[in-house]
Amino acid sequence: MRFADTTDVVNDARLAHGLSKTAACALGRTLTATSIMASTLKNENDTITAIIAGDGPGGRIVVTGKNDGKIKGYVDNNVDLPARESDGKIDVSGYIGKGTLNITMDLGMKEPYSGSVPLLTSEIGDDFAYYLLNSNQVKSAVGLGVLVDVDLSIKEAGGFILELMPDCPEENIEIIEKNLAPIKSITDLFLEYTPEEIIKKIYGEMEYEILEVKDIEFGCDCSREKVEDSIASIGVHEIEKIIEEDGHAHVVCHFCSKEYDFNKEDLEEILKKAAK
Repeated sequence: MRFADTTDVVNDARLAHGLSKTAACALGRTLTATSIMASTLKNENDTITAIIAGDGPGGRIVVTGKNDGKIKGYVDNNVDLPARESDGKIDVSGYIGKGTLNITMDLGMKEPYSGSVPLLTSEIGDDFAYYLLNSNQVKSAVGLGVLVDVDLSIKEAGGFILELMPDCPEENIEIIEKNLAPIKSITDLFLEYTPEEIIKKIYGEMEYEILEVKDIEFGCDCSREKVEDSIASIGVHEIEKIIEEDGHAHVVCHFCSKEYDFNKEDLEEILKKAAK
């Protein structure tokens, strides 16, 4: 079992992108699930990217993480939806709509591994569990939650992924299922218990050991140099067109909303690099 408290991570993402309540909740759940999966990667430069592509008003949700605890992400459309009439909760499934969950792992090999599943409920937790079942043939319990305060700050955020191994004794599975059954909302647990206490509630009287604790942070590795390389990659003709028609370029990083400006002289220097 892997557990993450992502309150600060999700709040930093909300601030970076100026997110609405619905968008913050959807991105927050995806950040949490991806950060937990990223913690299973072996090497420092290994990366995992989760893309939720739905036909709802939110568009895509894109999150990338590494096992060093760095995680970043964005949503295509920062829209807000009314709470669901059925239970008064944030309408994440309505925000996402129907679509697919795609997971890509770049493990430093020739080709990255990529897998995709249709969205099961578009509530994100169920969809990640469905992906794990189809990808690894492992039954999993995934609990994700984001509680947005009245001022739009993130009051609580976090979650867990519990994978049941094939050799797990049946009596242990029964204990875990019994302990998970009363949990209706992970955010309610966060308000009342510490992460260690939540883990204890899930495992009950079974013995367990915490093997690793690491920090998670919302962080983007973009830089002016990387943006210059991206501009150079579009080719000499396109750069010349930008210089002639606009005389400058304004670039905004999708992942952190940082802005980069390039004047005519900057673009001419990039053009020289591209020409080489």
